[in-house]
Amino acid sequence: MNKKVDVRELLSEELPSDSRHARQMVRRKLIAEMVIAEGSIRIEDITERFGISLMTAHRDVDELVSRGLFRKTRGIVSAAPTSLIESSDAYRATRQASEKRAIARAAMTFVEPGQAMFLDDATTVHQMATMLPAKVPLTVITNSLVLINDLKDVSDLNLICLGGQFYNWCNAFMGHITTAEIRRLRADTVFMSLSAIVDDAVYHQSPETIEVKRAMFESATRRILLSDHTKFERRALHRFAALEEFDVVIVDEDTPISHLSRLRSKGINVVVAEEARAD
Repeated sequence: MNKKVDVRELLSEELPSDSRHARQMVRRKLIAEMVIAEGSIRIEDITERFGISLMTAHRDVDELVSRGLFRKTRGIVSAAPTSLIESSDAYRATRQASEKRAIARAAMTFVEPGQAMFLDDATTVHQMATMLPAKVPLTVITNSLVLINDLKDVSDLNLICLGGQFYNWCNAFMGHITTAEIRRLRADTVFMSLSAIVDDAVYHQSPETIEVKRAMFESATRRILLSDHTKFERRALHRFAALEEFDVVIVDEDTPISHLSRLRSKGINVVVAEEARAD
């Protein structure tokens, strides 16, 4: 019963009461986090914890199932055994939220009015959205539908939306149309994040994502990587770049000293983001 109350309080704090679609998105991300954490859960438990009808629970779950994140069998929802889960925005948005906010604040110190920048679809980069209005005028180029929706009404912000094939699992546009558009542009800075750091190189599970990030990387004068400490603990299939190829690598305070020392000994410009402290 306490879990049900906590979820309702969280939903009421996250978004305005009249924002039905946005509240639905938050609820689905919370459901995704719960299924991933517990491995499997009954539909009836979802209705109880979130205070929603059985029909609404099935609708939410079916949307997540259609994205390849979960399986639904005889009223039980279970996590799909695939690396796509870690790539999905529904999963990524629930992980290391405070660390991502701290890293985004540190990234904002590299943003100056008048700049043009690429922002990828990473949820850590997404944390910069609420901070960008303080640095306008700016030009933001992105393939992320989430960022497009968040930034479309910001005054004095020139928003360039990259088209292409829409990938539901990451809420972003990718493919050859997207990369072709990127290569016709030139930006001052690219802010990006990837899934894993292995042997001081960054990797990602999706080859389509790698292609888009590579195009942004090559079309920007300055390259900044945003990476929380858990990226050093993960593995992914496709290599993107060595950390030495980035101008700045921003990590959080929980990154082990051994990693920091090694990276700095290689001449990598590592910035440790400090989390906000309560007064």
